[in-house]
Amino acid sequence: MAHTPCTVSDVMTRAVYAVGQEAGFKEIVETMERRKVSALPVLAGEGRVIGVVSEADLLPKEEFREVDPSRLEQLDRLDDVRKAGALTARELMSAPALTVRAGDTVAQAARTMAHKSVKRLPVVDGQGMLEGIVSRSDLLKVFLRSDAELAAEIRTEIVGRLFPAVDDISVEVADGMVTLRGPLRGRALRAVAARLVRAVEGVVDVTFHVTGPAPARTGPGAGTFGS
Repeated sequence: MAHTPCTVSDVMTRAVYAVGQEAGFKEIVETMERRKVSALPVLAGEGRVIGVVSEADLLPKEEFREVDPSRLEQLDRLDDVRKAGALTARELMSAPALTVRAGDTVAQAARTMAHKSVKRLPVVDGQGMLEGIVSRSDLLKVFLRSDAELAAEIRTEIVGRLFPAVDDISVEVADGMVTLRGPLRGRALRAVAARLVRAVEGVVDVTFHVTGPAPARTGPGAGTFGS
C-alpha cells in the first residue's frame, strides 16, 4: 500500500524537559511540578539519555519516612529501599533508559509501552542523544484522523486494489468504525481486506455488509470473486 505508516516523529513532543545526572532530589521534584510532568529523562554529557526518573522513583523516600523497612521489605523491595536513601538523579533513575527512535512506527512504540508497562519513552538519535519524548496520549493522536480522510485512504489503497473489477463497493466511516458495503463475496479477500483496514492508523474496527453478487465485467482487469 502507498500509505506511509505514522512514525514517532509525527506525534512526539520535541520540547523536552530533562535533568542532569547530578540533579538533586528537590530539584527533580521542583522541575516536575513546574513543568507539569511526571517523569524526566536523565542526561549525561552533551545530552545522551542514560535513564529516566519518575514520580514512582521518588515516592519511596516519603513511604519510608516514618518507619524503617522490615527485613522482609528490604529483601522484597531492595530497589525501592535503595531509592529511599537516594539523593541524585543518577541514584534515583531507572536505567538503562528504555527509548525509541524518531523513525520507529507508532505501532512499534505502542507495543514497547504495552510490553514494558511504561507511560512515555524518550526519543533518541543514533548516538543516544535526546530528540523528544512520546507519551501514550501522543500515540493516540492517530485516532484524531477524520472519517473522510480514513474513507479516502481505504477506498483508494485497499478497496481499489483488492476489488478492482467491482464498482459498487462503498466505504462508510463513522467515528473510526469502517463499514464496507457491497458484493464482497470472497471470504479470503474479505479477510485480507479486514486485516488491511484495521492496520490503517485511526481505524477503530471494520465490519462488512455483503449484498448481492457483483455483475461480471469484461475487458482487462475484469474478474469475479467466489463466496
